Amino acid sequence: MVRGKAVFNEQRIIAIIPARSGSKGLPGKNIRILNGKPLIAYSIIQAREAGIFDEVFLSTDSWEYADIAIQYGAHVPFLRSAELASDSASTWDCVREALAQFAALGKAYDILVVLQPTSPLRTAKDIIQAIEKMTQTNADSIVSVCEADHSPLWFNTLPENKSLKGFLRPKIIAKTRQELPVFYRINGAIYAVKTSYFLRTQDILDGNSFAYVMPKERSIDIDTLSDFSIAEYLLTLKEH
Repeated sequence: MVRGKAVFNEQRIIAIIPARSGSKGLPGKNIRILNGKPLIAYSIIQAREAGIFDEVFLSTDSWEYADIAIQYGAHVPFLRSAELASDSASTWDCVREALAQFAALGKAYDILVVLQPTSPLRTAKDIIQAIEKMTQTNADSIVSVCEADHSPLWFNTLPENKSLKGFLRPKIIAKTRQELPVFYRINGAIYAVKTSYFLRTQDILDGNSFAYVMPKERSIDIDTLSDFSIAEYLLTLKEH
């Protein structure tokens, strides 16, 4: 694919979209129809619209998923191994396997970008800006975040009798919500990592890593039927 911007200095970049077929919480989640398209289609379309990837690859254990992905422009030259088709396998195990399989085909990439299909409201612009930030900061990795809905300073565990004694620290009790520091959470939409750094350290956060901040309305991570309904509503609003 032709890159959209010279800022990436001819670096080879791969988008990896992980989509296992065996979701237990919401069966068939990754190909469930969302506002007229299967969920995996959104990440594929965004990656292609970004115009910066040499490879848009769907990592899946299912030829059914592969066929759908190919219709939207992804490349699926191989499936995951049986060992990585279970719910105990991590996304990063699948990334390592995919890089090794591409290497066996004589293909290597300078930057890998994981785009989870459960984040359909990210945009191509988000992807481009995250990679631009990596280039500008010479970061080992860029991970997307958004502002947390609630401050963790208001959270605590409860004893068996549900007593609230000592639930909040005194300094927190004395503050208003506006006076508390802003907390951010990883939203799961974009993980961009220098391939050499990842393969050397197996790490994405503890090196020279920076956050790419996204608004909460583009940060929904679909896991339940309610999440689907919210995402569908937000997508409908974008169309009007």
